[in-house]
Amino acid sequence: MAGASTTLTRLPELVPEPVELPGHLAELRAEVRSFLDAERAAGAWTPRADVWLSGWDEGFSRRLGERGWLGMTIPTEYGGHGRSALDRYVVTEELLAAGAPVAAHWVADRQIGPSLLRHGTEEQRRAFLPGIARGEVFFGIGMSEPDSGSDLASVRTRADRVDGGWELSGTKVWTSGAHHAHAFFALVRTAPKDEKNRHAGLSQFLVELDRPGVEIRPIPLLTGAHHFNEVVFDRVFIPDERVFGELGNGWAQVTGELAFERSGPERFLSTYPLLSALVGELVAAGDVDAGTRRRIGSLVSRVWTLRRMSLAIAGALESGQAPELAAALVKDLGTRFENEIVDAARLLCDTPPDPAAEGGFARLLADAVLHAPGFTLRGGTNEVLRGIVARGMGLR
Repeated sequence: MAGASTTLTRLPELVPEPVELPGHLAELRAEVRSFLDAERAAGAWTPRADVWLSGWDEGFSRRLGERGWLGMTIPTEYGGHGRSALDRYVVTEELLAAGAPVAAHWVADRQIGPSLLRHGTEEQRRAFLPGIARGEVFFGIGMSEPDSGSDLASVRTRADRVDGGWELSGTKVWTSGAHHAHAFFALVRTAPKDEKNRHAGLSQFLVELDRPGVEIRPIPLLTGAHHFNEVVFDRVFIPDERVFGELGNGWAQVTGELAFERSGPERFLSTYPLLSALVGELVAAGDVDAGTRRRIGSLVSRVWTLRRMSLAIAGALESGQAPELAAALVKDLGTRFENEIVDAARLLCDTPPDPAAEGGFARLLADAVLHAPGFTLRGGTNEVLRGIVARGMGLR
């Protein structure tokens, strides 16, 4: 019984209180939908699945910036708009539900901006935040490494002290958009590994990717598309002013960033455009049997449940919390749900996936099928995330 009692007392920490969106945000939602309808009508882009990875369109990002829909939570003194995390949530879910091309600004707006506000120096904030809010400065994430998988504590990229700064050597992998990005945060070792405290001795650096000694190597997808990269550092000089946060505090900083990375609506809406198109296909086909209706109903009820959980985390972030455990739970449940949409679309509709199609259901299904293997890997494997959740509940 002691174990059960421990679990029950930990649950409130794991799942934040539900949050209701304020009524005034309905006007913002209508404004975003109107903008997206006009963009689609003009043929500016075609809806796709998994757009926060695959939909790189710098012009679209700049148009969002012009409307004040990037850097929404960044204070006005840094070029942002001083709005709430819930304002940003409304814009984000409308963009994802529409399948809009958001990849260019995604990482910078989602986690780099908030991290700079939390840990960055005044110079770093003024150097990067205004460009992020305008949709003109793009970032990647330098966490994963070859042979490390989700075990970030085992990273081997190191930074050695030199006159006036640091010298980086090592490799980062699966870096989305690095071939386009201006910079990324790199998690590296600044002190020898301590087996008794594997998370000690890690630090972060703000690395501009055009520095001498940085080599970016493409990792093509099955489609031939180029989103992922391997980034190699060959004695890259990083000045002291590009140390990010506190030396030796890299692990704590990274886990805080992961709350932004794992909890947002992209963790369950990557294949939502496919679900919407599937419903359209079934309606157009006419007679839909009871089993199909039940399956679609189950998917729709699940997306609303996940949305409530994600909104609760947005509310926690708004109040200054860092709900890492709840974010891990949303990522685990959400990415499995995204795959279930793909499975349902393949089973319930006769239209075959067509990678060559320009738009519509066949194109969305082809995108989703080819991207689906990565859903439960990116942002930490689901197995690792379940371990995090179990530990937070006092079960291990």
